[in-house]
Formats: sequence, structure tokens, C-alpha cells
Amino acid sequence: MKLKIQIILWLLLIGVSTNLKAQEKITLSAAGFETDDELFSEPYIDMNEWRDNPIGHQYVHGGFKGTETKFSFYFPPNDQYEGRFFQYITPIPDNENLSQDAPTRESDKISFAVESGAYFIETNGGGPLDFSNPMANDATIGAYRANAACAQFSRVVANQLYGGERPYGYAFGGSGGSLRTIGSIENTSEVWDGVVPYVMPTPMSIPNSFTTGMLAGRILKDVMPEMVDALQVGSQKSVYDVFETEEQVAAYNEITAFGFPPGAWRTGQSEGAGLGAFALILPTILQIDAGYFTDFWTKPGYAGYNPSESLKKDRIQLVAKIEKIISAEEAIEMGLKYDPFGEESRGLAANAWKGLIQKDASGDVPVAIQLKEVPENKSGSYDLIVNSGVEKGKKLNIQWIDGNIVILTVGNNDPVKELKVGDELKFDNSNLLAVQYYHRHQVPGDEYYVYDQYKDENGDPIYPQRSMLLAPMFAAAASGAVPTGKFEGKMIVVQNMNDGGALPWHADWFKSRIKEHLGDELDNHFCIFFTEHANHGDYPSQPDPTHDIVYLGVLHQALRDLSAWVEDGVEPFSTKYNVENGQVLLPETATERGGIQPVISVKANGQERAEVKVGESVTLEAIIEVPENTGKVVLAEWNFEGGKDFVAVDDIVSHYTDSSGAKAKVKTTYTFNSPGTYFPTLQGGSERNGDLETSYAVIKNLGSARVVVK
Repeated sequence: MKLKIQIILWLLLIGVSTNLKAQEKITLSAAGFETDDELFSEPYIDMNEWRDNPIGHQYVHGGFKGTETKFSFYFPPNDQYEGRFFQYITPIPDNENLSQDAPTRESDKISFAVESGAYFIETNGGGPLDFSNPMANDATIGAYRANAACAQFSRVVANQLYGGERPYGYAFGGSGGSLRTIGSIENTSEVWDGVVPYVMPTPMSIPNSFTTGMLAGRILKDVMPEMVDALQVGSQKSVYDVFETEEQVAAYNEITAFGFPPGAWRTGQSEGAGLGAFALILPTILQIDAGYFTDFWTKPGYAGYNPSESLKKDRIQLVAKIEKIISAEEAIEMGLKYDPFGEESRGLAANAWKGLIQKDASGDVPVAIQLKEVPENKSGSYDLIVNSGVEKGKKLNIQWIDGNIVILTVGNNDPVKELKVGDELKFDNSNLLAVQYYHRHQVPGDEYYVYDQYKDENGDPIYPQRSMLLAPMFAAAASGAVPTGKFEGKMIVVQNMNDGGALPWHADWFKSRIKEHLGDELDNHFCIFFTEHANHGDYPSQPDPTHDIVYLGVLHQALRDLSAWVEDGVEPFSTKYNVENGQVLLPETATERGGIQPVISVKANGQERAEVKVGESVTLEAIIEVPENTGKVVLAEWNFEGGKDFVAVDDIVSHYTDSSGAKAKVKTTYTFNSPGTYFPTLQGGSERNGDLETSYAVIKNLGSARVVVK
């Protein structure tokens, strides 16, 4: 029987002067809240005030008694409210105040929500995770229960502020947040009416998307610049022309069939970039499947049993003697950096090391070790194992290597206290090499079609399989349960074509799961927006804006289209695509492709590739075409020689080819004064109503040509 809990007490009344209702004093309470979830039965409000920044809104902060869950609600004035909310779901439980310091107008979620007629919700997801023991608490709390309770309570507050009917609710989240977003709508009822998960993984993504990338990055590192160049517009080479070994060809074919998109490759991409987020995942694999790391090097069927030349060459097992143990005090005096990323990091390291000194009055806390020898590849990732002395067999955590000095990670390095000069340490990357092949031994069901390459003609795995699939466990930890595709409401997935982590085919995989439940009703509940020239990060700016767009405008429009779909029955414009050999392929023209993103083509002297002399003028022409009924061209800007600066095209309206504004042609000339290869790029954008001034829902894309200057 449904549990109804009415909260009459636990109120904190804070009155402020607002313009929500004609400057009257607003008193809010937790009274009238009902829930099925006993854990979240007692909400409270501890802050209720009008704020003018970043846009006028009523700010309400609070939480739930007996839990660590906290929330922030941002309510627009009455005359802007249209009866809905947008709720941001972070990749992992985080902070309920994240959106208050947006670095750009476009990335300002609060103002976007207000200008879209919605109030905005963000929460801390139930409190921070303990990464040393992520399963210590009930995973469903951080996955969806805390967010659901906050969304439900927000409606009680909204009713006190505005009156009226139940507000529509929409959630959105990216990467790990997409799993939490999907888990939220799959495991609740009548909380959210629709969701926008973006850059979504599958239940088989972690760790396998990492390991495939690490493997290919290591094998292809020596030809990476040539490979990246061959994949860019106007190349006269096939990518296969640059490979030097059969192993490189095989590695490229494997990761391509796994769905890694050509646009995700970057010069310098290899295992030398460090483990990144995988550093949090590897210890769990080592703990659950420790036997794999022995089997890999000792049993037939594993790549390490009969290693390739590159695997033998890249395996490091270097033993070195300690020459000096460096204390925190000495490290500060020596000016050592905690990591190689500059002065700010140095300051953080100094603060961390000073904190250690304060805990140990002797100042002898070891933070670094000087060795007689270190690996030649200092940017590689290694286990550092004590090879002699009283702590033999223990592991140390490396932050980075500076010359012949190993900087240790602050914390989790207790064995270092017992080390002495002359003791031996062993650098060993055997486990890190072995895990690069782990996906070959984790072959799931037939619905994961990119794994067909690891099966024989009878559909059986060609490599030995481990006793359990680890990836679904990671997915369940994020979303509360493995995503099934069964939900109530509507969903628009935003998936990016340059994303090397959440691969484009993941959205297609999820579509097939949903179709199993909905059948012919699929298109009434599910839609995909594929975004060209967009990578994983929902950043306010991109490291290389000539290669990747800021795709926040796509998310804005997805939320607006979702609300129109739910509230008014206006169907969204799904992108048309095909999947071949793991690769999502988009039609070349806006008319064929559909979706909401403009399509851009650029020519240099009438071709994708032009060869000119220094000082010779180049004619650049671009066409921006918007899919039918999705808006007008509002942005066109050139970048001629790379870098972050674009030059805007004056009066874009004058470049329309007809009164619809859905197509524009721009033309300019440019002279390159130095020899080299250049990729002059046009960034174009569209907006549903042709608004030339707005910062929101501007859908961007890029087009480039190659100019070789001799």
C-alpha cells in the first residue's frame, strides 16, 4: 500500500521580498510533501531568497533530514514561468551549487532554464562517493533516489510559488550522468516526463572503451601524426598508407570495428597521456579478476603468452636502487612540482606537503624518491613495487617522474616510511599492458554487434573468456541497475560523432533495446540527435575549436524539443544514419541527414584541397544548410590558420540564398604568408527562430578545406 507521509513540521520559514508575485513576501514550507521512499520523508528548506545573478530568480536551498542529500532550486519570475523544470544530473554525485559559477553565458544552465520557461534543479546526488569503496552505500541513492526525491519536493515548492497544475519535469545528464539519467526514468514513475541523456555509454563500456583505446594508442603511437593527417579533409593518402607493420593495421582495424570514430583521433594520443579516469577503474579489475593478470602472460590464447614485438618492446620491468628519500620539507626547498602542469599545481603541491609537515613535526615525511635509474618513457604508467627490504612486495603510487625523481601521490603511500637508501624499487607496467587486451576476454551477447570481430564463424569467442562480465557491474553502480530500455515518458539522446569514449553506436544500441519493449511505438518515445564535429566534453570552450564545436546549444534545443514533444505533441527531428562495421555514418546533405544540426561544406579554390605559393591569394567558399523546419543560419565565422580566434562574417542575413534563411553562402579570400599545411575552417550556426542575439540553442557545426602552401 502506498505510503503517504505528510510533513507538517520541520519548517524553516524565511521571508524575502521578490517579484514572483507582485513583490509580496514569499513564505515556503515542506508541508504537503508525499513520497513512497521513507528515507526521503522529511525535506527541509534552509535558504529562500531572491537573487539577481546570473538572472533574476528565487533561490531555494535545502535537503532531507537524516540524509546527506541537498538541493538547489532556481525559480523564475511568474511572467517567465511556463510550468516545467529542467534538472541536471551530474556524472557522479557532486555539488548542488555547481551551476552558480558558469564561465560563459552559453554554459549558464540557470539562465537557460529561466529563459526557457523552466525552473532549474541541481542536487548533490545524495552526497559524495567513497572512491576507495564505491559499493559501500546503497547505489540506488546516488543513482536516482536522491534526485527523484528532490524533483518531487520541488513540485511542492513550485505549487506554493505559482499555484496551478503539476509542473512537467525533464532531466538531462552526460557521460556517467547519462547512465544516471536513464536509470532515473527507468526506475521511477511519474517523476520525470522525459529525459535527455547525452554522450551515453552502454553497460559494456567500462572498462572496455578505455582498454580498446589504450591498446590502439600504444600500438599506433609512432605513426599517430601521419595517421591523423591522413584522416583529415583533402588528404591524398589512405590511412593504410602510413602504417608500417601488420600489427598497426590490425590495431586500427580492431578499434575502428569497435566503433572508435575517425574524428576522435588526436596527434599525441597514446598511453603516454596517462591513465586518466581509468586509474579509478583499474584497481577494481585487479581486485575482482586478479587471475587475469597472471593468465595473460602465462596461458595460451592471451596476447601476452606469445607477445608481439611491440608488446615485448613496451614491457618494462626495471629494478633501480634508491639514492635519496626526499621529505616534504626538502621537496618544497627543491621546488619540486606535484605534477607537470605548471605553477598552480606547484602551489597545490606545496600546500599539500606543508600539511604533511604540520602532521609530523620532524618534517621527515617522504614525498619523493631519487633513483639511480628510471624508465626512458617517463610519461608511461607503471606499478612501482618495493623489491627489497622490510616492505618488499608493497606498491607505491606514482604521481609522475621528474628526471630521476619519482614524485609520490600524497596519501596511500605508507610503505615509503620504512624505505632506506639502497633498497630496490621495481618499475613494472605488465598489468597495465595486460589490461589493454581485457575487452577481448569480455565478449557479451549478440546485441553488442561490435564484438562480432571477437567471434568465430559459429558465433563462439575466439579468445578465452573470463568467468564474469565486469562492465555491467560498473554500469549498475552508476545507474542503480543495468539499463534495460524500458521506461515511461519520452527520451532524446544526444550522441557525438567525435567522441572516443561514448562511441556513436552506443545510441543505436540503446535504440534497439528500447524497440524490444516499444515495438512500433518506438518513434513516439525515442529520438537521437547525432552531433557532427563534437567530442565528449560539454565544455564552454574546446581545446581545438577548429576540430570540435561547443555543443551546448544542441543540449539546449534537445530540452526545448523534448518539452514541446511532451506538452504539445510536436515531434522532434531525429537524425538519419546507418551503422556499418561499428561506424555510424551520416548522410552528406542536410536534407538527407535531418536532425537539427546545420551541414557545412568548405572549398578552397573550388576544391577540398588547394596547393598555392606563399603570398598567393586563396578563395574560400562555404555553404551552410539547415535541415528543413529547424531554423535559420545565425552564425558564420572563419578561422584561417588554427588557434582559438574566429573572424565573424558581417551581416549573415545578407548571405541567405532565399527568404527562409535555411541556407547561406559565404565567400572570402585569404593569403598565407608562411609555408605549411593549413585547414581554413568555417564555424556556422543555426537557431530555431533565427534569433541573432541569443546565447542559447545555437546549433553549431564546422567545415574545413586543406590548403598546402609551398
